[in-house]
Amino acid sequence: MAPTESPAGARTGALAGPRRAAILGSPVAHSLSPVLHNAAFAALGLPGWHYERVECDEHRLPSLLAEAAQATPAWAGFSVTMPGKRRALDLATEATARARLVGAANTLTPLPGNGWHADCTDIDGVTGALRAAGGFTPVTRGHATILGAGGTALAAIVALAELGLTELTLVVRDPARATDALDCAARAGLKTETTLLSETDLADLAASSLILVSTVPPAATEPHATALAAAPCVLDVIYHPFPAPLATAVLAQGHRLATGLDMLLHQAFGQCEQFTGRPAPREAMRAALRAATDNLLELPL
Repeated sequence: MAPTESPAGARTGALAGPRRAAILGSPVAHSLSPVLHNAAFAALGLPGWHYERVECDEHRLPSLLAEAAQATPAWAGFSVTMPGKRRALDLATEATARARLVGAANTLTPLPGNGWHADCTDIDGVTGALRAAGGFTPVTRGHATILGAGGTALAAIVALAELGLTELTLVVRDPARATDALDCAARAGLKTETTLLSETDLADLAASSLILVSTVPPAATEPHATALAAAPCVLDVIYHPFPAPLATAVLAQGHRLATGLDMLLHQAFGQCEQFTGRPAPREAMRAALRAATDNLLELPL
């Protein structure tokens, strides 16, 4: 069934009895999501609730969701990571407009009776990280740059549009792989151009951007870290190992930096609220994530 906007109150968020939740992905053993959500359940006084990791790729996802609909204790919902985000949206009965913009879902919650509601709180991860760690406030126009055109880039595109950016440059190594990102940018209303990493004056481009988002591995940014750090606000989705060369260069220039760990924290708030129907206990979730990562980053709220 084609996803549609969820009516108000369609998601359960019910607190009656024990509930389960999980992160679905492959591989998933490294996920820090259980740290965040189990801390949230404890802070909310939900002792019968538990969040776990479940190894699940896009091929297993349909059968898992069918089984989950009948499971006891009931599932409060799922976080979905790679490689199942696109499939999660396809399998949903209903979906938010922003999930449709991205073309993927990272959050599934059960609907009354049957079916699943899909959302993409990855967008909250980007906007929250930029607002809190990056100190960025919404604008009415402006230019942004994104390095890479994969799934994370798509969520970043919609987030940048939400923040009020109007123009975007996608810096890629292979233009043939940028089709989905360009389609997403068009849906989000961003005027977009694509440029090759090997042929771009990155220092000029970064300096002309209000925000630069890097979704590529450290090896791709290391030779260009100083040039990329010319942007006044940088979101580097890499947080392990930290600091990567780009983060080091940004901090050396005194510019604002947000990381993938900030994104992970801020995307989890919306998931928690959809799972439980209660405001996320943000300070408790941050404290748990900081403790689990040896206080690596401040993780401002």
